[in-house]
Amino acid sequence: MTAGACTVFLVRHGEVRNPDRLVYADLPGFSLSPAGRRQAEYTARRLPPDTTVVTSPLERAFETAAIVASVGAGRIVVDAELTEWRLASRWAGHPWDTLDETFPGELGAYLEHPRDLPFAPESLDDLAGRVAAAVRRHRAAIGGPLVFVSHQDPIQAARLRLIGRPLEALNIDKPLHAGVVELLPRDATPWTELAVWAPAQTEVAPPKASPPTVQ
Repeated sequence: MTAGACTVFLVRHGEVRNPDRLVYADLPGFSLSPAGRRQAEYTARRLPPDTTVVTSPLERAFETAAIVASVGAGRIVVDAELTEWRLASRWAGHPWDTLDETFPGELGAYLEHPRDLPFAPESLDDLAGRVAAAVRRHRAAIGGPLVFVSHQDPIQAARLRLIGRPLEALNIDKPLHAGVVELLPRDATPWTELAVWAPAQTEVAPPKASPPTVQ
């Protein structure tokens, strides 16, 4: 696709091999599924070539970034500030369908009022600030279109912060696997969202307590 010299692409990693339907958070050993690799390849073909790809160090994100960089002859930069929301580490290793039993009320709270989670080791505001600051820092330092590969909640939180929408909208219209949020940076005003798109999805969504999509 065509992109301007300042365009920023926020990319969620592809589908993960996760047969036990666990919350994988920052656990090792969760790589892309075959479908996830195909999703990443599709997305890579739609992104501009010869870009810098800044990625979370977690395996599924780095693997997605490697595919994007390989297809588009890009360069990879690893930035730990793009890692998963630390809320997920609280639930790591537990099946999605047992969260309500193991952590009563927490999944519902995450879905209904994600900005008010006293049990979270990292607040949503801190997550949005962490990831948005990393995006701004790399945008200021690197020329040309930039691709950032991260995880669903970090991407969504940064997206909302950068375009000036309230963080309470975290669970509305979240990026799908290998989905892309295309942004145009601005100096003194909120950034402009140019497009949102994603390849075909195959994974069954995790259990949810209300309409918004999770992970």
